[in-house]
Amino acid sequence: MREILREIGMIARAFDSISNIEFKELELTKGQYLYLIRICEEPGIIQEKLAEMIKVDRTTAARAIAKLELQGFIEKKSDPANRKIKRLFPSAKGEGTYPLLKREADYSDRAALAGLSAEEIGALHKLLERVRRNVERDWEYVKKGNKRSY
Repeated sequence: MREILREIGMIARAFDSISNIEFKELELTKGQYLYLIRICEEPGIIQEKLAEMIKVDRTTAARAIAKLELQGFIEKKSDPANRKIKRLFPSAKGEGTYPLLKREADYSDRAALAGLSAEEIGALHKLLERVRRNVERDWEYVKKGNKRSY
């Protein structure tokens, strides 16, 4: 059973490494591209929701978001209904970068799933969603300061 999670981890790290290398010329590093993709796909998202989507703590998200803002990829705007809430939007530079990020993601999907039938891809997707939901329960529990019982 342990080998399955190792395989998933190796796949994730390999794609992360590839993306960090390929996006270096854009000065997007250390997974920043993940944040930019999500912000482009969900303009106006709040930082907390973005951190939850990517499965990182708020401090890690805040650092990445600050750097993206400093680099001109995103903009923070106050929510009209609640000025304390800052919403995240892609800048013109971010929107211009998104098509490249999307092409890379689509290519990576095709490369990773090469040789699998549509049925196999569907089954794999459903199974991985179930695994993610299982992990999310523990992630939420630990994120609140709790310790898991081994």
